[in-house]
Amino acid sequence: MASAKETVAFTSILASGLLTVLKLTVGLLTGSLGILSEAAHSALDCAGTVMTFIAIRIGDKPPDDDHPYGHGKVESIAALAETALLFATSAWIIAAAVERLVHGGTAVEASWEAVGVMALSMVIDFFRSRKLIKVARETKSPALEADALHFRSDIYSSAVVILGLGLVYLGYPLGDPLAAIGVAIFVLRAGYRLGRETIETLIDTAPEGIDIAVRNALKDMPHIGRIERVRGGPRGSSVFVDLEVSVGRTLPLERVAEIKEEITARVQRDLPGADVLIVTHPLALDDETILDQVHVIAAAQGVPVHHVTVQHVEERISVSFDLEVDGRQSMAQAHVTASALERGIRRELGDEIEVESHIEPLQTDAVTGAELPWPDFRRMRDEIEALADATPLLIDAHEIRIRSTEAGLFLSMHCHVPPDASVEDAHDAVSALEQKIRHSIEGVRRIIVHAEPPAVPQQVTAQA
Repeated sequence: MASAKETVAFTSILASGLLTVLKLTVGLLTGSLGILSEAAHSALDCAGTVMTFIAIRIGDKPPDDDHPYGHGKVESIAALAETALLFATSAWIIAAAVERLVHGGTAVEASWEAVGVMALSMVIDFFRSRKLIKVARETKSPALEADALHFRSDIYSSAVVILGLGLVYLGYPLGDPLAAIGVAIFVLRAGYRLGRETIETLIDTAPEGIDIAVRNALKDMPHIGRIERVRGGPRGSSVFVDLEVSVGRTLPLERVAEIKEEITARVQRDLPGADVLIVTHPLALDDETILDQVHVIAAAQGVPVHHVTVQHVEERISVSFDLEVDGRQSMAQAHVTASALERGIRRELGDEIEVESHIEPLQTDAVTGAELPWPDFRRMRDEIEALADATPLLIDAHEIRIRSTEAGLFLSMHCHVPPDASVEDAHDAVSALEQKIRHSIEGVRRIIVHAEPPAVPQQVTAQA
């Protein structure tokens, strides 16, 4: 099914073809150079609208491997070819008019048929330019907009031809070649405007005010520290916007992705159909804590850390943390990793800061586990439950799982703690239980204890 752009372009082809035939016929019958120049003008209009129609069909094709940004600039290339034809026609019209002014020429018959054809041309150009500009704005088609501006200028050039015929009728034969020169001037003016706009599109000239429009759209948007750069330009029937913004470097990747989506939505709200490309840069914000900074530096070096502790010792700051490295590494390799992270922290927080790291093995591969034989599991489970009951703050131990692996025993369990207990106290109690388990059960490799408040029983309301 033909699109609205193709339909209006095809209708314009038919109109240009009809006007060309009518003007050529009347021009030959009357000998009017003005009408003949208009016939040539309409012939070029017809050729231009054919190019526009073909360009629209190509330009509307979706992006592919060879044209990742689509085919929209084909419309601009067609408009540029039409501009060249307009200038060539103007040169021919002016040369013929000057020849007739200097040496005279065929007598012109100012008939009512000639006036009628030119009046009909003005009416047709008026309605098709309105339709073209309407569809061009709806579809953001540079080729259709160029045609609309072109045909709007044709209305004035037709009026100039009628004026020349009037002068001939009043006894001033030079009015016809002068009218032809007037037509050429209108054609040159249309060609200049069309060519300038087309070249600006082809060289990606930024639309006027796009920088201000984008910055206003993102004004007061949270989490954007700075808008570093805004670039934009036409891309076929749409506009591309290339944005660089700075966001807080402590934000998680998921939140940065959400910010990009919101930026795109805001820009497209003010610039419908815009193709938005966003590049984010990490920005150190004034409200970052030392804990935030340590995590950012570690993440930048690809090193997982936990148990980060920041102490203020008199006028000094001391930072300590657990650093996880591949357990298969040598201590020499692990020390290089730890030293690089410590240097990075000192580089950002100052050489006077104290930095201490504790190296722990990081499990990089999945291990294969097996359930313990029932007698062994029951013995260890009873022992763990007894140790948990003897640990202050821990109410009970449940959902105990023990699995055997090549690396040792992997143990996980849940414990209840009072709902009003602090996280710190609960952590200390869990750590005490872990130490007891390691002391009592040989071969434990990993212990995971999940502390949680007891479930609050739901009250059942009796119904009468």
